[in-house]
Amino acid sequence: MAANLSRNGPALQEAYARVVAEKSPTDWALFTYEGNSNDIRVAGTGEGGLEEVVEELSSGKVMYAFCRVKDPNSGLPKFVLINWTGEGVNDVRKGVCANHVSTMASFLKGSVYQKTNAVSEIKRFGKDSFWAKAEEEEEQRRAQEKRRAEQERQQLEQERRERELREAALREQRYQQQGQEARQSRKYEQQEVVERSREEQEPGHQSPREMFMQKERAVSTAPTSSPQPGKLRSPFLQRQLPQPESPPSGERAQAAARPSAGVCEPLAPSAPACPGQAEEEAVYEEPPEQETLYEEPPVGEQQDPGSVHLDHAPGLSGKGLCARALYDYQAADETEISFDPENLITGIEVIDEGWWRGYGPDGHFGMFPANYVELIE
Repeated sequence: MAANLSRNGPALQEAYARVVAEKSPTDWALFTYEGNSNDIRVAGTGEGGLEEVVEELSSGKVMYAFCRVKDPNSGLPKFVLINWTGEGVNDVRKGVCANHVSTMASFLKGSVYQKTNAVSEIKRFGKDSFWAKAEEEEEQRRAQEKRRAEQERQQLEQERRERELREAALREQRYQQQGQEARQSRKYEQQEVVERSREEQEPGHQSPREMFMQKERAVSTAPTSSPQPGKLRSPFLQRQLPQPESPPSGERAQAAARPSAGVCEPLAPSAPACPGQAEEEAVYEEPPEQETLYEEPPVGEQQDPGSVHLDHAPGLSGKGLCARALYDYQAADETEISFDPENLITGIEVIDEGWWRGYGPDGHFGMFPANYVELIE
């Protein structure tokens, strides 16, 4: 049987007119059957669009929805006819109502009706969702790559800044160290210049070695005079050692008869030798083979630390002023002599309070420190 639109015709026309009116807020109208008859009636109208129409659809009825929607591309209004068949409708009713779709499409002029295929709709929906998901995953991948590239760039930038800071700190430290070394070097040079100028301003301030070298140069540059016969005497001994009074002939004979072993009186620190040694002669001759003769002193005998101890050693007559080494000494240059403890030094000349010169164990003539030896007869 055909659908009956005349029984409720005015209501149907009014609902249709409200939807198609351009300035009307109503944008949808829903139609259905009265009971199990074929009479069409208005089920409702509204202004909420398709979302609101979907909520009004019933699962136990056959319904027709007429909606006004706006085309997103052109912005113009479009009219859509929806044929709804609920799941609870029996098959006989579905077959009867299937013939009423064309009648409703003719009544609702301006609408576009297209029969849908459920399988194709499902496939289309699945296809659209697949490509939408693929596009979303691609966007996420691009975002992750962009974020990873930004992190790597920031990390490289941070490492570069840290490296530049470390290099700048090392350069600054090196510059400061070089500046400090340069300042210390200039300070040392200034101190040396001041000390050198002070020494030049003090002509009397000379070391014993410099004084000895000056005397040697003076002797070498002085004109040579004809040698005078007689014994050679050291001018230093004559200047520094007082001449003792000659003892009587009787005492001289007794002194010659006594053995040579004995201890001389202690000397003051300023006296380089004892008075008995003042008349020793500085004879410049090649010394013969030295024989180290040493006698152990008595246990109870102690030497005053502030005095110079003189020992008597046999076999040293005619060798001038002699001394025995107390400590080891190595020559600093060719003007000095080297010796070991207990070595004998002969032909000593007292040229200064702290430095003497004489023949070492190897026969070399040179200077040595006076506090490293003790005088013997």
